[in-house]
Amino acid sequence: MILVIGDVLDAGEVAALRDAAARLEFGDGKTTAGRYARDVKANLQAQPSKGREAIFQKVRRALMRHEVFLAAARPKRFARLLLSRYRTGMEYGLHVDDPIMNGSRTDLSFTLPLSDPDDYEGGGLCIDDGIEERVIQPAAGDAVLYSTSALHRVEPVLDGERLAVVGWITSRVRDTARREVLYDLDVATREVFDAQGKTPAFDRLFKAKSNLYRMWAED
Repeated sequence: MILVIGDVLDAGEVAALRDAAARLEFGDGKTTAGRYARDVKANLQAQPSKGREAIFQKVRRALMRHEVFLAAARPKRFARLLLSRYRTGMEYGLHVDDPIMNGSRTDLSFTLPLSDPDDYEGGGLCIDDGIEERVIQPAAGDAVLYSTSALHRVEPVLDGERLAVVGWITSRVRDTARREVLYDLDVATREVFDAQGKTPAFDRLFKAKSNLYRMWAED
């Protein structure tokens, strides 16, 4: 499942994080790439610092208060976050992300841009869903959530600058199909409650969703 999650950060938060990023030191992005992705990666990444960690902390908090993210990801922990910058001519060729990062399994990946698509040309996030390659360019402050197992790439930036926080999540439900079932049930449960209130039908649906989550969740 590929999901665009709107309004993770509002315009003021995006501007503040972009200003904070401008004060950071960036280095060659190849240093954080796996063995086989290194040769196709051409970008810059923020170096470790208190300023970078402050940005990551704000992003983590924003995601963890967003109902759609929580329903779709069922997050157990954030395995890793990076702040990536693409300038004119930079790109990240086709690759799949590492299955283990910092000792944690990676189930889901996300990209949360701090640059609006109008600020640069090119630079689309291309995700292979097994049938076709989808090109996604979300607005600044929105997030794209997708399976870490997917082949994906970032198109060359033709002009301007693309700045984004990217991250990897260990989910309490490792199976992609089960996470999608729980997400669909969560959406349906909310829609039934909003339309009809706490009815017997709602109670049955909520019970089914809760019990499936209990069966599939990992400590």
